[in-house]
Amino acid sequence: MIDSLQLNLRHGEVPLPAFFPDGTYGAVRSVDSGDLENCGVSGLVMNSLHLMSKPGSGVLRHFGGINNFCGWDRPVLTDSGGFQVFSLIRQNSKYGEIRKNELIFRPGGVSGQGGNADKIIFTPEKCIQFQFACNSDIMICLDYCTDPSDTYEVTKLSVELTIKWAQRCKKEYLNQLAIRKIPDKNRPLLFAVIQGGGYRDLRELCGRELTAIGFDGYGFGGWPVGPDGKLVDDILQYTADLMPDDKIKYAMGLGKPDGVIKCAAMGYSLFDCVIPTREARHNRLYVFDDHKDDHSLKYEHYYVLDEKHIREDRPVSPTCDCPCCGKYSRAYLYHLYKTGDSLAYRLGTMHNLRFYTRLMEKIRNNKNPQQSNPQQLIPAES
Repeated sequence: MIDSLQLNLRHGEVPLPAFFPDGTYGAVRSVDSGDLENCGVSGLVMNSLHLMSKPGSGVLRHFGGINNFCGWDRPVLTDSGGFQVFSLIRQNSKYGEIRKNELIFRPGGVSGQGGNADKIIFTPEKCIQFQFACNSDIMICLDYCTDPSDTYEVTKLSVELTIKWAQRCKKEYLNQLAIRKIPDKNRPLLFAVIQGGGYRDLRELCGRELTAIGFDGYGFGGWPVGPDGKLVDDILQYTADLMPDDKIKYAMGLGKPDGVIKCAAMGYSLFDCVIPTREARHNRLYVFDDHKDDHSLKYEHYYVLDEKHIREDRPVSPTCDCPCCGKYSRAYLYHLYKTGDSLAYRLGTMHNLRFYTRLMEKIRNNKNPQQSNPQQLIPAES
């Protein structure tokens, strides 16, 4: 199911490294499944906890899983939702509370306008049961995510709970495989998440214990960037080294192009982030500087609403084969963004997603990213 070149999943093959856009509630904003396929997207990330709230497990079971419900026939990774819950609870305790055996999540938070329930009690067992209801290709264990500002004591508690919850997730995962009589060759993959913040001893403890339990892949838990907005390179590399080399190394939530390039060189092979789609909705696209060298990883930022584009009749990128660049001019895209037409966000999103799938192709074609020209790892100035 896993080799050095690709993931062989129930809903298709995924060449590695791969980038999965975020479709939190079962949709990538501004585009549909056909658009995603046209951009070469090989898989999506969806959020278990949010999907449990809306549309709910009953609806997903009725459709036989998230793929049939969403009209997406390629792989889906369902995140546990732990990161989002902890972030919300930190903002306001009315969103829920963290207990040693479970999470209490109130989807409506302060407003009280939730989904199908005013309160969700989320345990490691329910986390896995729901992901089986989603019929996802890759499942993520429930983990306790900390903030970079948390103390050593809080971070240590998060590691202890992450390990205990992972044990319970693995047990329930095996139980569900037996109940559903799913053969090994057709089973979903189960990933665990290594927490520990910036403390190497806690990262080492978490990685050692999770590896002993045994999972198909391991994710980098916590914040991959520091307060200054820069990658925490040392901790990212240290955590990658803790992960078995014959397993998938997942850089969760990491998505700036230069960060993806650096982490691919560290050994990470799976990425996800809201950045390409969010940036597209905010007038910012990515363009490769590859007019002379198709293998170059250098890129630049393209600002759609820069007035110099008002009369430009060329595409955003002459080397890009996305639907936007294949048919429309910079001037027309400027016009769409200026008038606020929804087509602008669709075209911009498709372009950025195609940029990311091309980025993955370039990294795959670069046999040894660690030995590539260092200048290629630096984004070009806009």
